Amino acid sequence: MKEQVKSADGKLGILMPGLGAVATTMIAGVAAVKKGLSKPIGSLTQMGSIRIGKRTEKKEPKIKDFVPLSNLENLVFGGWDVYEDNVYEAALNARVLDANLLRDVREELQAIKPMRAAFDRNYVKNLTGTHVKQTENRYELAQEVMEDIKNFKSENNCDRIVLVWCGSTEIYFEPSAVHESLGAFEQGLRDNDPLIAPSMIYAYAALKLGVPFANGAPNLTVDIPALIELAKETNTPIAGKDFKTGQTLMKTILAPGLAARSLGVNGWFSDNILGNRDGLVLDDPDNFKTKEVSKLGVLEDIFKPEVNPDLYGDMYHKIRINYYPPHGDNKESWDNIDIFGWLGYKMQIKINFLCRDSILAAPIVLDLALFMDLAKRANMSGIQEWLSFYLKSPQTIPGVPAENDIFKQLMKLQNTLRYIMGEELITHLGQDYEEELIETV
Repeated sequence: MKEQVKSADGKLGILMPGLGAVATTMIAGVAAVKKGLSKPIGSLTQMGSIRIGKRTEKKEPKIKDFVPLSNLENLVFGGWDVYEDNVYEAALNARVLDANLLRDVREELQAIKPMRAAFDRNYVKNLTGTHVKQTENRYELAQEVMEDIKNFKSENNCDRIVLVWCGSTEIYFEPSAVHESLGAFEQGLRDNDPLIAPSMIYAYAALKLGVPFANGAPNLTVDIPALIELAKETNTPIAGKDFKTGQTLMKTILAPGLAARSLGVNGWFSDNILGNRDGLVLDDPDNFKTKEVSKLGVLEDIFKPEVNPDLYGDMYHKIRINYYPPHGDNKESWDNIDIFGWLGYKMQIKINFLCRDSILAAPIVLDLALFMDLAKRANMSGIQEWLSFYLKSPQTIPGVPAENDIFKQLMKLQNTLRYIMGEELITHLGQDYEEELIETV
């Protein structure tokens, strides 16, 4: 397959619907890294390594040196937002990064101004968009977004484009008839069907142009038959959903360990306080429901209570998210985990994670963009389940259960990279080492 992967030469445009805390933190971070002011900590594509061959061969190149990824110097950023602040102003308002660091990259950030957003307040009730597109229907909105993408590509001399949704969590709703086929969806655009969410409009516009789309929120977005069909039709990669940060990241690290040791869990109570724009949006019950569904599924998928009823059949899992403005982007989470071990004796684990939501999410945006571009150049279309490593509620082929164990997700990601580059997949069986030892005796 290695020979089929197209070159990463030229400029890669990374467009983000939603130039808020996450997107601006990523953009400013890349600018700082390029100036040698900091390092891209948390980015697997920039800092991670991958084992090639046997352990005894001791070959572990950096991922960015192993697979052909776009160089940071060749990235061009842009996007849409419901507010007209440029990226420097938006980053200052987000209060994630130090003002002194932002001043060091001020010129680069001020040059990035958001395009008017495709916005419907019915989907994000706690935001009042002032920098939004005005059209007659959703079809015209999609056409305008497509024009935005084409103009951005032309004006910035980009060879390729990737879209990563960094916008707010939309209200919860179930798929309906308008989402069942591409034909129904396109008719729904013309009919201005209210069940077509803004995120779906961006996704449709991107996929129609053959541009990869990754969904960083728990919205349905590309997780509907219509847009899966379009992705296949245009040979375009899609991935989703919901950036894996904070509390859920901790769950996907700890829960596999408990399951591996066959330790039982009676209950897992999770509480959060968050004060950024995401927290404001999630303060609405309809938007919180979307996030809750995404977060709740993680433990059930890892513990599989239907397979292990004695250990997890009665597990109580509760999640709360509270809007608390004084904390800004500095999310704080508490987890109380009631577990039991040998002969049913009870124990407890308590976690107090004082994290920075956008600091954890920013490298995910970068990695998803670079890997989605790689997938496109490797002719890998449709759902990219190998990128589940980055996502809370991984989108899979319909009917295939998601894998939420972060260690298995990492193994899948690394083996996919090995496959792309024509290297032997690693199974960790280890039998070959013993056979080699016998041969040398």
